[in-house]
Amino acid sequence: MSIIPSLLEFNKKFVEEKQYEAYLTDKFPDKKVAVLTCMDTRLVELIVKALGFKNGDAKFIKNAGAILTQPFGSAMRSILVAVYELGAREVLVVGHHGCGMTNLDAKGMINKFTERGIDPLAIETLENAGIRMEKFLRGFESSEEGVMHSVRMIRKHPLFPKDIPVHGFIMDPETGALEVMVLDYRE
Repeated sequence: MSIIPSLLEFNKKFVEEKQYEAYLTDKFPDKKVAVLTCMDTRLVELIVKALGFKNGDAKFIKNAGAILTQPFGSAMRSILVAVYELGAREVLVVGHHGCGMTNLDAKGMINKFTERGIDPLAIETLENAGIRMEKFLRGFESSEEGVMHSVRMIRKHPLFPKDIPVHGFIMDPETGALEVMVLDYRE
């Protein structure tokens, strides 16, 4: 059974009771920060609380592993929009211990595609078009490696301003404790 009917029922009540009023803000991050982080369910509320943010304080960009896989992908575009259009003056890359992208088995995922009915010819066609599935699905050996990869890609991006600091952290997904990987102060 789908979760959608219960979500819609809750949403209707949420709007009718004006519960949204507690979250009203505008599109500009009050704390002038953009955060690239992982989509891990343990971080959904934890990262906001552990960093002392409230609704409207930061722009959050979430994906698997907080990893930038390509310099001109949607996550990097979101970071550039946060800086140039929405006033972010710092970028935080926050990975976490126990990330599912650590040592991700790309070949195993490709096998799961075919087990779920994806035609192997579709995968072969993508490969022939230059999309290397093992690179596309690549994880990292450690969360620290993933964070530093993303920090470097942002800093070296040809469209990213050199005066904007890019910091890197690893979070404990149980306690919210942060470990500093790199602080980047540019004044």
